Order: sequence, then C-alpha cells, then structure tokens
Amino acid sequence: MSSGVPVLRTLLVGVLFLVPIAHLTADEVIVRPRPADGPLDNPLKGWCPYPNAASIHQPYSMVFKYISWRELEPAEGDFRFDEWEKSWDSQAAKDKHILFRVYVDYPKKPSGLPDWLRKAGVKESAYEEYGGGESPDYDDPQMIAGMERLIAALGNRYNDNPRVAFIQLGLLGFWGEWHTYPHPKLYASPETERRIVDAYKKAFPAKSLMVRYARGYAGQQEGIGFHDDMFPEDTDNGKDWSFLAGLRNAKRTENWKVAVLGGEMVPGKANHWLGDDFDTTLTMLTRSHLTWVGPYCPALERTKDAQFRERSEQLIRKMGYEFQITEVTHPATVNAKQAVRISLKGKNNGVAPFYYPWSMEWVLLDSSDKVVSNQKTEWDIRRWKPGEFAEQAELAFDVPAGKYRLGLGIRDPWKDRPAIRFANDIPVTDGWTTVSEVRVSN
Repeated sequence: MSSGVPVLRTLLVGVLFLVPIAHLTADEVIVRPRPADGPLDNPLKGWCPYPNAASIHQPYSMVFKYISWRELEPAEGDFRFDEWEKSWDSQAAKDKHILFRVYVDYPKKPSGLPDWLRKAGVKESAYEEYGGGESPDYDDPQMIAGMERLIAALGNRYNDNPRVAFIQLGLLGFWGEWHTYPHPKLYASPETERRIVDAYKKAFPAKSLMVRYARGYAGQQEGIGFHDDMFPEDTDNGKDWSFLAGLRNAKRTENWKVAVLGGEMVPGKANHWLGDDFDTTLTMLTRSHLTWVGPYCPALERTKDAQFRERSEQLIRKMGYEFQITEVTHPATVNAKQAVRISLKGKNNGVAPFYYPWSMEWVLLDSSDKVVSNQKTEWDIRRWKPGEFAEQAELAFDVPAGKYRLGLGIRDPWKDRPAIRFANDIPVTDGWTTVSEVRVSN
C-alpha cells in the first residue's frame, strides 16, 4: 500500500485527505497520518525570552516577566496588578503566555523592597558581588507576613488566569533564586522557606510552580517543579551541587511527570552550546526533561548560520511535549444522535508531558468550514507522557444527514480555540486538525 495516497473504496470515494489509510471498509475507517516536524510555537513550551529583549529571532509562545515587589505593592495593600499587566501587551509579549518571577533583591538593580517595609524597620545588608545590592532580612516577621500577603494576592489575581503559564517561587535571595552565595548568612531560614513554599502552594492550586533548588522543604514536595538557571553547563556536570545532582539527592527526579521543569541557557553562550558541544546540550535536555528555556535562549541571537537554526529547532521540538497522531479509527457512516466509538493512537515525541487539563475535542466541519458539531472528551492529556498513548471516546453527532470532515483539537482556555498542533502532515482549519471524512445518515 502506498504511504502517501489514500486507498479509495465504497463509502469514501472522493476523500481528499492526502494521508495514508491503512484499512477501509463499508463500516470502518482507519487513518494513519504522515508524520512531520512539529510546530515551533506550540503553547507552553519552547523558548521563553524576555519581552523587552532588543530583538527575538525565532518563534516562541511564552515570555518571561520579572517584576519587583516594590513595583507590585508600592504602598501596603495597594497592589498595582493592572499597571503591570499593561506591559503584557507590548509588541513582543502580545498574544503570548506569561511566565513570571517576583524578586526583592536583583543585583545591579535598585532594591525591590517596598519603602513601607524599609520604614517599618526591615534591615538590609549591602554586598558587592554580581554588581552589588542590598539584601533584606528575610526572617523579619514583618517581611514574612508581607510576602505571605503578596503571594495570596498574586494567587487571587492569577491562579485562574489562563494566560499565566507557570510561576516561579522567587522573592528569596539574589534574583529571587533562593541563594545569597557567597553570603549564606544573608539568606532566609528554613522556616521562612517553608512558609513561602506553603503560601505559594495555597495561593496557586491550579498552576504548575517552580523553585530553583530541590533542597530543604522545597525538595520534599512531590508536586513542584524546578528551574535550572545554568543549562546545560551545570545541569549534570559531575559536581554534587549541579542541578540534577540536587534532584537526585532529594529524590525528585520524577517530578517532571507532574510539574514543569525549565531553565535558562548560560547567558551569551548559545553559539557555544549549539556548536561543538551540541551533543551535550541535547543529552542534558533529555536527561532533565525541560519544557522551556529562557529568558536567555538561542532565540535572542541574530545569526544566518543554518546549523544554529536547525539545532535550535531540534531543541524546541524535543523539549516539553510533541504530540503526533499515529492512528484514528472511526465508523465510515454514523447515525445522527447515535453514539459511535472513535479511537485515537499517538506518540509524545518530547521529553515531558503537558501540565494542564486542556479540553480535547472532536468536531464535524461542513463544506464551508463551519463547525456544526463539537464533542468534548473526558481525556486527560496530562497522561500523554513521552512514548505511546491511546484513547477512545463514545460520541454522538446530532447534525443533518450528509458528508462532513472529522477534526480534533486541544483548546487553549485563554484564547478559547484549539491551539496545540500535531507533528503530522495534516490539514488544519481554524485550528482544527482534520483527519478524515464521515457520512451522517438519519
């Protein structure tokens, strides 16, 4: 049987889908679509650059936002979320999902500690490393209470916001990265860490959270993710302080199955890590199960090097999820209002699952591309971990008799439309992946 042209028999004479059909009878259709490279801007994966970068040279679906506590709450209890969100629609961030981290102390930048806490007596200690800054007393009771109130306010605002992709537990340490190296005495106590972790978990039950290190109380959490801020150089470099060594020590190497992992490429070194050491980069991506990389990432590098571009695309397609349909089975003819079985088989060619229960739907489209029937499934796409997956659904299409195209899609609740595309050579109509034709009779 040809791998590129459909076999045409009985009820489906005239099928226009240039996908291989492995088996066709008067009762059943089995479609096996051609594989293809997956898209480079599927949602919630891939590059996650700064939206205020000078230029971004590759496709991306998320942007990384830093924000200081001082900007968010300049006066006690006066949260300026509306003002911050105006920046979400800058040219580079428009129509992109948001990943954010709130910081208090960012070396080289003005202190992010709100003035009202400083006036209340929260002390700061100067340091010179990384360009210098002022490290606050994280264990001051007023500081802790203020951080907990801020986190609760963030949760009220963003836990149910479908545009927000993932959230990093910042606030503590230099850059909000949960360390004050080489000044450990400036850092928060284990009790303060515990209170911050618990506050974020309580405020964001519907979001996938990340923290820098799998140590202490954070390393005891099964449902939390982590971010590697020196990918791939320090991902697994043989030292006991490397990113994956920390996950192994805390027995958190399986957290990627339920919580997102991401990281930042070593700033300024994309040409190196996509050059002679690309094999190491690919190995570390696979070993760490990262879903996204940013805010510094290869997309910020301007180059005409074809190899650099090809390797960037290879990394994007490998990180996170990449769903590919291998087989769809359905009746050739269905009776209106009568439930029929549709089966889907596929593969996740990426290194991680998808982390949210986005709705998987089947549709019928008429000759004018209008959706005339939409059927939601109970499928949980979070279960589509790397490797093969299979699903079945009993669906009923209450439409007038006639011939329709059968499509499927995974709906982004923010944009309220099918957004995840498959790694297949299949027609897509207004976001719906159209896999076959079906005839409806009364």
